[in-house]
Amino acid sequence: MNKQEAKNRIEKLKKEIEYHRYLYHVLDQSEISQEALDSLKKELSDLENQFPQFLSNDSPSMRVSGKPLDKFEKISHGFQVLSLQDIFSVDEFENWVDKNKKIATGNYDYFCELKLDGLTIVLTYENGDLKTAATRGDGKIGENVINNIRTIESIPLKLSDSKRKIPKKLTVRGEVVLKKSYFEKINKERISEGLEPFANPRNIAAGSIRQLDPNVVRERELVFFAYYFDEDLAQKTHEEEHNILKDFGFKVSEHNQYCKDSKEVEQYLKKWETKRKSLDYMTDGVVIVINNINIEKELGNIGKTERWMCAYKFPAEQVTSRVVDIIFQVGRTGAITPVAVLEPRNLAGSVVRRATLHNFDEIKRIDLKIGDTVIIQKAGDVIPDIVEVIKGLRDGKEKIIHTPKKCPSCNFDIVKKEGEVNYYCSNKNCYAKQKEGIIHFVSKKAFNIDGLGEKIVEQLIEEGLLKDFSDIFRLRKEDLVPLERFAEKSADNLILAISKSKKIDLAKFIYSLGIRHVGEETSISLANRFRNIKNLINTNKQDFENIEDIGPAVSESLFEYFLNSKNKEIIQKLLDLGVSINSEKSVEKKLNGKIFVLTGSLEGFTRDEAKNIIRLKGGKISSSVSKNVDYVLVGDDPGSKYSEAQKLGLDIINENEFQKIIR
Repeated sequence: MNKQEAKNRIEKLKKEIEYHRYLYHVLDQSEISQEALDSLKKELSDLENQFPQFLSNDSPSMRVSGKPLDKFEKISHGFQVLSLQDIFSVDEFENWVDKNKKIATGNYDYFCELKLDGLTIVLTYENGDLKTAATRGDGKIGENVINNIRTIESIPLKLSDSKRKIPKKLTVRGEVVLKKSYFEKINKERISEGLEPFANPRNIAAGSIRQLDPNVVRERELVFFAYYFDEDLAQKTHEEEHNILKDFGFKVSEHNQYCKDSKEVEQYLKKWETKRKSLDYMTDGVVIVINNINIEKELGNIGKTERWMCAYKFPAEQVTSRVVDIIFQVGRTGAITPVAVLEPRNLAGSVVRRATLHNFDEIKRIDLKIGDTVIIQKAGDVIPDIVEVIKGLRDGKEKIIHTPKKCPSCNFDIVKKEGEVNYYCSNKNCYAKQKEGIIHFVSKKAFNIDGLGEKIVEQLIEEGLLKDFSDIFRLRKEDLVPLERFAEKSADNLILAISKSKKIDLAKFIYSLGIRHVGEETSISLANRFRNIKNLINTNKQDFENIEDIGPAVSESLFEYFLNSKNKEIIQKLLDLGVSINSEKSVEKKLNGKIFVLTGSLEGFTRDEAKNIIRLKGGKISSSVSKNVDYVLVGDDPGSKYSEAQKLGLDIINENEFQKIIR
């Protein structure tokens, strides 16, 4: 990126960030997630560091917060409410520690606090009595919301003097938050009344505090967590400050923790990255504070941030990136899938460089162009997905994405089948289809052949050793040893893995064939219905159509697959080469027709074990929550499916209840 491009990008980012900051901090509204906004701010900060000549006083990176609203009396804080320096990795935390140790020497221990997602409030007490309560505002001047704050039960109207002497003045900083359980309850009520649900708990908390009617605030069940005061009460550590606040009658988070060194800090961060989902409050990170007050004073602040504390942000579930290019992948069925090539970003603990676009209708729906800035997330925590295009950052250089005319692998024509959104390669012998089909065949949910990864499959196809599935079971050690990447031991290991895979359940065998529209659950239904491979191969179209849960498209695909003599020939070759397909036994009917959704981690089973038990007893597994689901099995750290199930009023069971059902 040259200087002019950097300057233009910085100006675009400043404008976009200010727009969303005003919505979020001033009007308590949001159009994009806070994570996505953080990602835009990080890009701006990185560019300003790279091109410091374009850093200006009006940059969002130089601001502390938004301006106060006019509807409340303005009030000055007793101290300036500064921002926190954001860090996004353990490496950045270690760099922060190293920088501080160069400025101030001493015994470095730490105090870690969960960073709650609410509204910052500054309380002022005089001779123990609550006098003012102000929002953060611009860090110096906030809004006086004392009447609303008085309605929050967790805020003492008078400081407790049972353990400590009351100071003449005490200025306390903390966070007003809303419980997730109450958030779900109020949204359920709004939906039943035909109203739009609230976006997130933070918006309700902030909006409640800015209500002119205190009675509305009282109904919202808000909670205040205190975490800092400005006065010198002879405290020597930050941990002691929290104990003083507790003695005065404030609520402090029970999950805060003293850490004797950086190693314990890193353990705390790792623990809460997953455990946070079980909290009844929203949290997006951890505030790491240097515990020693003398070191805090020596470090002081720099610009808008304190040197002695920082905010570690949990791996984002949404970030922004730019689309560098679009490539087209060919799947095992010949379907052409557009894939966005992205500028690398850290997302949910891994570096993301690509995102699927599913099909060409999806490109039109979101109006995506090459060069666009987009919001990405991990769909189901696995596959990166583009959520939205930020059109306000376009500069006119973006390029329209055209549907290809030729297959990117074999250059044959691409065709679109009637009634479908996908485009397909017309070449039955397309190399990419062949490769993807074999990769699917050996995958974990199919034959599960360890050591046959994508690169090895490509190599064996190029060497002429693999033409179809059956060739896998013809491989010999002497075929492999001469090849690059292979030695005696690796060749032995692969041959052994292939031999072990020869015994396979019928459902996994059906899935391994890669029949169009036939996924894992459909394969299980077919295995339960036909019991053995011979019955399945000799089934007519009408019999397929009569199977519950199998629609016209699936039955047509199955009939065409087994009508093809080449496919039957490959199956026979597999049997002749020693592949043994276990016939399906009769199914217990205890859970017949019952639909289960699983979310969170279980103690007594793996997820796959629990699914297999449900299937063996006649139940079905759904990957999504709907009103048709009978049970939602919830383990530790459940995902969004748990809250969706609560909204729909579904039967939610824990592991003990599940064990009673299956007994």
